[in-house]
Amino acid sequence: MSTLKRAISKLSKAEGSRRKQRKLIVFKDAQSYRSCLKHLRSKGIYPEKTIREIHAVCCHFHHKSDWKKLRRHPSVKRVETDRKVRSHVLVPKPALSSLKTKQSTPWGIAKIHAPQVRNLSKPGKGIKVAVLDTGIARHPDLKTSGRCNTITPGKSAADDNGHGTHVAGTIAALNNSYGVVGAFPSVNLYGVKVLGADGSGYISDVAEGIAWCIRNGIQVINMSLGSPEGSEALRSVIRKAHGKGIVITASAGNEGPNNKKIDYPARYKETIAVAASDRRNRIARFSSRGKGVDITAPGMDVLSTWYNGGYRRESGTSMSSPHAAGVSALVLQANPRLTPKCVKRILQSTAVKLKGYRTRAQGAGVIRADLAVRAASAVGGKRRRT
Repeated sequence: MSTLKRAISKLSKAEGSRRKQRKLIVFKDAQSYRSCLKHLRSKGIYPEKTIREIHAVCCHFHHKSDWKKLRRHPSVKRVETDRKVRSHVLVPKPALSSLKTKQSTPWGIAKIHAPQVRNLSKPGKGIKVAVLDTGIARHPDLKTSGRCNTITPGKSAADDNGHGTHVAGTIAALNNSYGVVGAFPSVNLYGVKVLGADGSGYISDVAEGIAWCIRNGIQVINMSLGSPEGSEALRSVIRKAHGKGIVITASAGNEGPNNKKIDYPARYKETIAVAASDRRNRIARFSSRGKGVDITAPGMDVLSTWYNGGYRRESGTSMSSPHAAGVSALVLQANPRLTPKCVKRILQSTAVKLKGYRTRAQGAGVIRADLAVRAASAVGGKRRRT
């Protein structure tokens, strides 16, 4: 272990270099992780972040560092570049100026038949949904139960972009007399800031956000973000969350029909990968196609809350994923014993196929909240892990 400590210490001395890289070092066990972390701190080296759930340390290193010895060390599971992820939104539309117009139901919420379920449902009963995004702004049409900032822990987790607030409104905009209404207005909503003002962030920020959700008993996570490249560190924490009973919805990406691949983390089987449709029951032209698409939800010209207290129409699979997150929460409200696999199966079995599109474009079809909740109420389901 002493050899490993010396190697990491040496590599970490390039902290002030202009040409540095963020790297994730994942250890094989908790003892190695804790020992190395203690050593680094004794040398005055403080990692960018630590993720104890997967025994990972994130540090800045010189771009010419030699990683061969470190990768071969028996205590190290892997070393990977801490890559960037971005929100899955297209060029935004202008914000609407009126703040308190008469309440309307966005077309997407009506399309998935969420109002029929909402009018019959009881309060959220403690269902917790976390939006891993740019944060959630204070808004008269939103009520949050908690916030977290993994980019700069301890600092404000408020939305400085607008994207996270828009996503949150589709899930949980309040059922009042003005603005818009979400799929599940009475859900307990949490904002986890993993993306910055430019709509981008690092894999380690997202992984830390998922770890926060595990520790805080979140039941549904929405990630309207992605990258064309995968990450074993990210998949490890997603697997852990999935094993703890957390349902994870993720946007498929906005690369259209020619790329033939969806983004990560939507490509991981532990998530529910969501494609985008428009008002005319067509797959949106921008929606990524490829193996792994599970379901489809409205994602074109979606009206929702915005970070300046107003409302805005936006397009992208970023907008479709929160529809699925809201329906997943409604399904869990109807049957809290369901596992993530059961929730995915119910969403797929009750979805409505769109004519003229292959499975790689639409998955099982467009989600239906009313049919999904009815199906969830009819099955016993396995007990969720906690």
